[in-house]
Amino acid sequence: MTATAEPATPPRALAALNPIEQLRAGRLPRRLIQLYVGLVLYGASMGLMIESHLGLDPWDVLHSGITEHLPLTFGTVVIAMSFVVLLFWIPLRQWPGLGTISNAIVIGLVTDLTLSLVPTPDALWVRILYLTIGGIVLNALAGALYIGAQFGPGPRDGMMTGLVRRTGLSVRLVRTSIEVTVLAVGWLLGGVVGLGTVAYALAIGPLVHVLLPIFTVRLPERVRS
Repeated sequence: MTATAEPATPPRALAALNPIEQLRAGRLPRRLIQLYVGLVLYGASMGLMIESHLGLDPWDVLHSGITEHLPLTFGTVVIAMSFVVLLFWIPLRQWPGLGTISNAIVIGLVTDLTLSLVPTPDALWVRILYLTIGGIVLNALAGALYIGAQFGPGPRDGMMTGLVRRTGLSVRLVRTSIEVTVLAVGWLLGGVVGLGTVAYALAIGPLVHVLLPIFTVRLPERVRS
C-alpha cells in the first residue's frame, strides 16, 4: 500500500490587514510581545550603529544630518521624521496600524536611551562589533520580529509599499529611489556616511529575507484571505 503524502505546511505570509483586523487577527499576546521586543531591539541596534562611528544606514544619515542643524536629540529627530513621513500616507490612502504608531515612537525613545547608556568604544574591533552584530545583524532580527508580528509596517516601509501600489513601479526601484534621496540629503546636511553605510545596504536585505519568514506569526486562513 502506498502511503499518502501529507500536504506541505503553507509558508507563513504577511497578511494585508486594516488596523481593526490587525487587532482581531488572533494570537494577540504573542504578537504584542514580539512587536515591542522587536521595536526595542531595533532602537538599541540603531544606538549601537551610531556609537560605532563607522557610518549609518540611509535614513539615519538623514537623521544625523538634521541633528547638525537643530538642537534635538537623535531619537527626537527619528520620532519627528516618522510623523512627517506619515503625512505622505494620506495621499497614498493608507491607514497606520498599532505597529506603525508604535514604531514611530518606541524606536526613537530606545535609541536615545541606548546612546545615553552605551559609551563610544576606543578599540576599532569593538566598534566593528557594534556595527556588524549590533547595527546590522540585530537590526535585521529586530525588523523581522516587529514586521512579523503583523501590526502594520513602520512609517518609512509603509510609504515605500504605498508608492509601489499607487505607481505600479517595482519595490526595488521605489526603495532604491527613496534611500538614495534621503542618503543624499542627509549627506548634504552633514550626516555620517561611512563603510557602515555600504555594509548595511549590502547585508540588511538578505538577512531580513532569511529571518522574516521565521518570525512571521501565522494567522488563521480566514484572516489572511
